[in-house]
Amino acid sequence: MSAEAADREAATSSRPCTPPQTSWFEFLLEEQLLEQHLRKPSPDPPPVQLIVQFLEQASKPSVNEQNQVQPPPDNKRNRILKLLALKVAAHLKWDLDVLEKSLSVPVLNMLLNELLCISKVPPGTKHVDVDLSSIPPTTAMAILLYNRWAIRTIVKSSFPVKQVKPGPPQLNVMNQMQQEKELTENILKVLKEQAADSILVLEGALKLNKDLYVHTIRTLDLLAMEPGMVNGETESSTAGLKISAEEIQCQVCYDLGAIYFQQGATNAALHENAKEKFFKTRELIARIGSSSLHCTIDEERLAGYCQACGVLTSSDDDASQQATPYSQIDNCLKTGNYQDLVKIFLEDNLALSLPVQFRQSVQRELFQNALQGNDALEEVCFKICVCNTVRDILQGEIIDVQFCLLFLKPNKEKIDFLLEACSRSINLENASESLKRKMASFLKNLCLDLEDLQLVFMISSHDLFIKLLKDDERKLLIDEMRKRSPRINLCTKPVTSFYDIPASASVNIGQLEHQLILSVDPWRIRQILIELHGMTSERQFWTVSNKWEVPNVYGNVILGIKDNLTRDLVYILMAKGLHCSAIKDFVHAKQLFAACLELVTEFSPKLRQVMLNEMLLLDIYTHEAGPGANGERPPSDLISRVRGYLEMRVPDIPLRQVIAEECVAFLLNWRENEYLTMQVPLPLVQTNPYVKLGQLLAATCKELPGPKESRRTAKDLWEVVVQICSVSNQHKRGNDGRVSLIKHRESTLGIMYRSELLSFIKKLREPLVLTTILSLFVKLHNVREDIVNDITAEYISIWPSSIPNLQSVDFEAVAVTVKELVNYALTINPNNHFWLIIQADIYFATNQYSAALHYYLQAGAICSDFFNKMVPPDVFTDQVIKRMIKCCSLLNCHTQVAILCQFLREVDYKTAFKALQEQNSHDAMDSYYEYIWDVTILEYLTYLHHKRGETDKRQIAIKAIGQTELNASNPEEVLQLAAQRRKKKFLQAMAKLYF
Repeated sequence: MSAEAADREAATSSRPCTPPQTSWFEFLLEEQLLEQHLRKPSPDPPPVQLIVQFLEQASKPSVNEQNQVQPPPDNKRNRILKLLALKVAAHLKWDLDVLEKSLSVPVLNMLLNELLCISKVPPGTKHVDVDLSSIPPTTAMAILLYNRWAIRTIVKSSFPVKQVKPGPPQLNVMNQMQQEKELTENILKVLKEQAADSILVLEGALKLNKDLYVHTIRTLDLLAMEPGMVNGETESSTAGLKISAEEIQCQVCYDLGAIYFQQGATNAALHENAKEKFFKTRELIARIGSSSLHCTIDEERLAGYCQACGVLTSSDDDASQQATPYSQIDNCLKTGNYQDLVKIFLEDNLALSLPVQFRQSVQRELFQNALQGNDALEEVCFKICVCNTVRDILQGEIIDVQFCLLFLKPNKEKIDFLLEACSRSINLENASESLKRKMASFLKNLCLDLEDLQLVFMISSHDLFIKLLKDDERKLLIDEMRKRSPRINLCTKPVTSFYDIPASASVNIGQLEHQLILSVDPWRIRQILIELHGMTSERQFWTVSNKWEVPNVYGNVILGIKDNLTRDLVYILMAKGLHCSAIKDFVHAKQLFAACLELVTEFSPKLRQVMLNEMLLLDIYTHEAGPGANGERPPSDLISRVRGYLEMRVPDIPLRQVIAEECVAFLLNWRENEYLTMQVPLPLVQTNPYVKLGQLLAATCKELPGPKESRRTAKDLWEVVVQICSVSNQHKRGNDGRVSLIKHRESTLGIMYRSELLSFIKKLREPLVLTTILSLFVKLHNVREDIVNDITAEYISIWPSSIPNLQSVDFEAVAVTVKELVNYALTINPNNHFWLIIQADIYFATNQYSAALHYYLQAGAICSDFFNKMVPPDVFTDQVIKRMIKCCSLLNCHTQVAILCQFLREVDYKTAFKALQEQNSHDAMDSYYEYIWDVTILEYLTYLHHKRGETDKRQIAIKAIGQTELNASNPEEVLQLAAQRRKKKFLQAMAKLYF
């Protein structure tokens, strides 16, 4: 260590660790004492709070001289703040358990995105397209951390959340909580859309089988101080904190198992995948030890997952499967064998092998199914409830309220089964005195509660009752029952002292709220709300579940209803209807909306129109998911209602933008171009951006391909989209006097935001409309001056070839949009060869040559019956062939290059000969000679191998050139047939290689 460095270190260590006259935040930021603070035994503030503070400060918007809010500036201070947040996370060793426990979803999302950025993950690149084995270890680890967190967040969001009781209303706090909630939901929505990609990334990580490294404070310092070191030490195989391959696999297996287990609720086959991952996790924990520093798995939770997977999946060992009570119960529930289910519960009252929580969960599941309309389960629910109640009694627990509700109207059959359950749940010969007294007390209190003396006699004459109660106890009980007056019994409410549990009122409200959450029957929801409002008038029952959400434009109107019961009923019916519509349960959604419409028609014309609008949207969804998916046109009535909605001019009606968006998309999908072009009222076009966009799209599609005069509408559409993709530029003068340019990504210059445009396009299914808008964005992508490789598309010539203000267009956003649109289009029709060519061009432009070849070949295979027919020349154009040649060349497949040179209209001998001269080829080389039909190339090969002394290869070339069908004297038809046959075999071989 140098003398100056030693002096600096001594000076630093001698500084006071308490901030003088400044906040701790400014102290840590200015004095650079973060590491010293983190080394304290109990740092105050704690590390996770530092992360929140650093990122909040870095993401604060700025205000310019005109008092306009600007995005956070990318200045030195903000970069330091982000780096400090990353350092704190590095100090915590990037432990997701610790970070998730203390950081909100938006903060952790921001932190991990900063980690991706500093780890040099290319922005806009899908993680699933990145080869983890070929990138630096710290970059691969950053991608794994982000995708592990994404999966874990999706799984965690599916767990029920205990609703926090709200305190005194504070407007600023409520607004902040609402903003954070909306931001969290938006992030979750994106994570769920990308869940399949995250799963593929993690599955790919299991194949790595090599140690990785995660950034430490030291490596982050190197990246910050010396950008040149990015390709040196900070990306070497030994930089950062080492995480072993087994620890990585253990963490990834556990996270994959959790997401597969969650998805197994809708796809039972995934439970097998979950079982495999959890069992693999258990093996890896046993191998690396539970005390691993970098692999923290909740082993109790893992054991629960393994047990659940053992129940939900079939086992090879039938004997052991039958011997497991859990598997027997699960089998009974699946097959509907409820008689055996009751038998298992009765036997377990003696064996006591099943946990009480598990028994109660089975009971809840049965009651939930019964509430959904399965009347056959009522008797089973009663019997299971009785079994659980008897178990509770013997263990000294309080009797369940559900049992009390079921026994409000007792009968002979119920008493018979209750006595049977009591008899089979206690072995009088071996039972302790305590158990006998508990059972006797229960039967005695039951007799005191019953109004019907015949039912009392059934109990008092039963063998169990006689054996448990002494003679004097029985006589006292019978005397008391005889003293009852029948007249009083007839007019007394059947709620007696036995059921007067201290907490019965609140428990009843809780039970009814639980039923309210589960029910989707409008009549049952109304009955429950009437009962709840009869119990208490202080509660707002529309707030029972945080999953009940109504758009703000509707919520303000509904919450203005003065009658509490009506307000709760309207809100809950609409919230449940919207939820059912979102999960594609259209039958229940229609029932809920119809009931809500009938209710609001009586007192609110405004809400009546709202419900009619929502039912229109529901009918659109229903048709698109049903008959429309099979190509069946919608009924004329539905089309008329859609037009009526767009032309509606009722004042003060709250409208959701999504309804107009879906209506315009509906008309475009069913080719109602005439209406959109000629019949839409002009004021509607001027006020509704989606109608204007739909009109321009319809007019452009209607005139395709059309003469040059028809390009006027295409120009109008072009100008609208260019304006949407433009950024607003503002100039700001810095401290040094220089003027800098600030760009805003989401500009308000256009009729809508780019994200709204993309969302609208993803509702379109009509191929011509998709092709039109796709070709527009491709043309816009190609217009930029620094573009190297153009992307080709159908109808690309109809668009203007220049933009007046080129600097105003956000070309990065355009490139991302093109990728997203192509991916979406291929989900609509994966066999559209023009879209496949666009996808291939995108991969070619981004230097992903193997993927580009895959899509070029797929496009050719689709339109030629897997190359059994000739590929149309408008698919394999000279440009496509040249790009395939370049892909093969950059992949070092030089023999393939030479063969593809023959596919050009004029054979490119120069490129072919240069490729054949390469001796370091990664393809099959001489085994491809049989696919060459150009005699000149074969002759050059013969000469080349002779010059190199490669006798064997020279003989293969001579054999190929000696085939009679390649004789130059043959008729042209024979030569063409020989070439076509070799093309077919070569392309099929290429397809097998790259598919």
